[in-house]
Amino acid sequence: MLSQLSIAQLEKITGGVALGQEFSGLISQISIDSRQIVQTDTTLFVALRGAKADGADYIPALVCKGIRCFLVHLDWKENPELKATFIRVADTRVALQAIAAFQRSQFEKPVVGITGSNGKTIVKEWLGQVLSHSYTIAKSPKSYNSQVGVPLSIFGIQPYHQVALLEAGVSKCGEMAALGQMIRPELGIFTNIGTAHQEGFESLGQKINEKLQLFAKSKLLIYCRDQELVREEVENRFEQDRLVSWSASPGADFSVSVKKQEGLTKIILMKSDLSTFTFQVPFTDSASIENITHVIVAALTLGQRFASIQAGLDHLKPVDMRLTLKPGLNDSLLIDDTYNNDLAGLKVALEFLSQQRPKRSKILILSDLLQQGIPEKIYSEVAQLIQSYEIDRVIGVGTEINRLGDFFPDSFENFPNTERLLQSLTPDAFQNDLILITGARSFTFERVVNRLQQRIHGTTLEINLNALTHNFNFFKKQVKPDTKMMVMVKAFAYGGGAAEIANHLQTMGADYLAVAFTDEGVSLRKQGIRLPIMVLNPVEESFDLLREFDLEPVVFSPEFFKKLGNYAQNHQIQLSIHLDLDTGMHRLGFEEKHLEELKTLIAAFPELTVASLYTHLVGADEEEHEEFSRFQLQQFSQMKSVIEAVLDYKPLVHALNSAGIVRYPEFQMDMVRLGIGLYGVEVTGSYDSALESVSTLKTTISQVKSLDPGATVGYSRKGQLPNGGKIATLAIGYADGYDRRFSQGKGYVLIHGQKAPIIGNVCMDMVMVDVSKIDVKAGDEAIIYGEQISLKDLADQIGTIPYELLTNISTRVKRVYYLD
Repeated sequence: MLSQLSIAQLEKITGGVALGQEFSGLISQISIDSRQIVQTDTTLFVALRGAKADGADYIPALVCKGIRCFLVHLDWKENPELKATFIRVADTRVALQAIAAFQRSQFEKPVVGITGSNGKTIVKEWLGQVLSHSYTIAKSPKSYNSQVGVPLSIFGIQPYHQVALLEAGVSKCGEMAALGQMIRPELGIFTNIGTAHQEGFESLGQKINEKLQLFAKSKLLIYCRDQELVREEVENRFEQDRLVSWSASPGADFSVSVKKQEGLTKIILMKSDLSTFTFQVPFTDSASIENITHVIVAALTLGQRFASIQAGLDHLKPVDMRLTLKPGLNDSLLIDDTYNNDLAGLKVALEFLSQQRPKRSKILILSDLLQQGIPEKIYSEVAQLIQSYEIDRVIGVGTEINRLGDFFPDSFENFPNTERLLQSLTPDAFQNDLILITGARSFTFERVVNRLQQRIHGTTLEINLNALTHNFNFFKKQVKPDTKMMVMVKAFAYGGGAAEIANHLQTMGADYLAVAFTDEGVSLRKQGIRLPIMVLNPVEESFDLLREFDLEPVVFSPEFFKKLGNYAQNHQIQLSIHLDLDTGMHRLGFEEKHLEELKTLIAAFPELTVASLYTHLVGADEEEHEEFSRFQLQQFSQMKSVIEAVLDYKPLVHALNSAGIVRYPEFQMDMVRLGIGLYGVEVTGSYDSALESVSTLKTTISQVKSLDPGATVGYSRKGQLPNGGKIATLAIGYADGYDRRFSQGKGYVLIHGQKAPIIGNVCMDMVMVDVSKIDVKAGDEAIIYGEQISLKDLADQIGTIPYELLTNISTRVKRVYYLD
């Protein structure tokens, strides 16, 4: 942070009133997450209110940890037992933004503000890499561009930084004003306009004008004149001498021409004074060329010399802005953060590491932090982070990072370069460890990841944890604050991988998990999952495991109740159970005729505590079944009342699944059960656009073949190319879960954004697609389903449901988890 703040200054900046005299020092750290506090004696904790929780709930625990300064809402109830200073404000988020605006005002060097629909994070990262050859850069970590992300980014600016790059994103009208007041960029970059988050705006023109508020006081604004709507809005709103334009057509400040070659592109820029620059970049796709042109124009505008810009461009690679969790050798887990090399990004990565399920030890592989300021200060801060996140072992690569050896003489080892590190990595170097790998591009740490990751299959299922969080919070907002959330992670978490998803749900604040079989619950317990787990279909043979691993079985018949009750009595133990009441599913569950016997059994076996009563709705996803669904809910209400009358405690009551949460909100009761909706499929069709796709199934092209007219493809010669053409063979088949019903053109994949239909029959391990009209080569990526290929559409194509496509993905397909 740029300036330390006293209580009096914080009161003045936020308009708040301080209560309590426990804190008399200076604030140099600001935190909104109780898990990320490093220096307790100089930290202000801001208690934000969100969909998941109220930050004020964590104050007592933080006081015990040593925090003595808090920013709270006016309605926060004072507790004399909490020895701390509390600054009361009308709105803690607004106050947080006010502090950020003050800190920004202390930075007198250039600030670059970046917004647009697409590319803003990439432009920020690439511009940071290019400018770092001349300047010490501060920049927003990842896509920290929101109402809370921007303040956190500003707090990362230090006095030694020479340029700050701040990203701003909005999803509806009225949001950019606050971001603009905090960022106040001298130089602005408007990347482009598109339909992302369009639901919050009436038109693209309205969205452009909202985003342009960021640059209200900017000295200069960079934009592309080839985007007609952007050009019109920008040039109508800003004076000409504040604009820096580029275009493929004459008339712009920079006229741009592009010459693509094998594996690279030459970008030729001619200024209005006819001076010309020719840059070479390692990309050929249109999106990357557009983004890198923004970067080049910005670097030139900031006064960077041609040679320095080209030196930065020479080291650019496609930026994967994702923290990716990958299976490693010997049951280890790898966190791939190989693009990152600054202090703010390291904090984010370490927090992600701390949220993962426990392993034998936590290991950090870290390179020199290049162009980050005074080494003594930087590595002292790195050491504090390592201590705070309780890293067991640190492996440093480079010449400066050996300073960490002074802080960790017994747990630090240093290699001068990546080659030496790779030479030391034997197959058994790690066992059941959690390993974060993060470093500068020049250290090529992707080679370390490749050496350590588990080789399972060329096909991968990518799980977007940010999308998972978004969907969870969407449904959380649909229910009352006191309604609990049970999340279904049965069937390997709908194909996504139960352990990692369950761990993420545990971090997000889910109340319960549900699995189909006991062994699924046992596996989760062994992976460190602590949430209560309901087992939907237990068997008598698993009673010992239920007891050993604290799992809560569903009891669905009088016979099963007796068996479990006798077991509990014989072993003199108490078990929590869930009673399934059949109101129309007619699968498992107690019927009305069983209720009298059930009352007797409850009295006979007090060792079984009824944790919840629930029923399954048969047709909540379809409007035509509404009358029957309401009949079920009415019958459930009557049945559960009969049972509650014989209990001297109150069990949880629940009936709604994902579709029910949307269609019957008045029947939330004590808990709801979130299933397919978490994974981005809203089966009622009411909120399709509100959910985000969680899973992307992708594979690679193994081979490309050119075939003569009349050639056939695959078994039984079902695929035909009467006019000849070109096919690509993909490394996925029905043994991986790719349904054979997609054969003969019923399915398709996306390659370079273009549809490639299935030709012939899907094989066990391979499938062929028609790429006659697509420029492809071996190794190219093919998307099987994801954000651009709807699971619902694919399911409709072969007469099934999205559940089946999700759960069919074989365990031999590697799961990769990431934060984007």
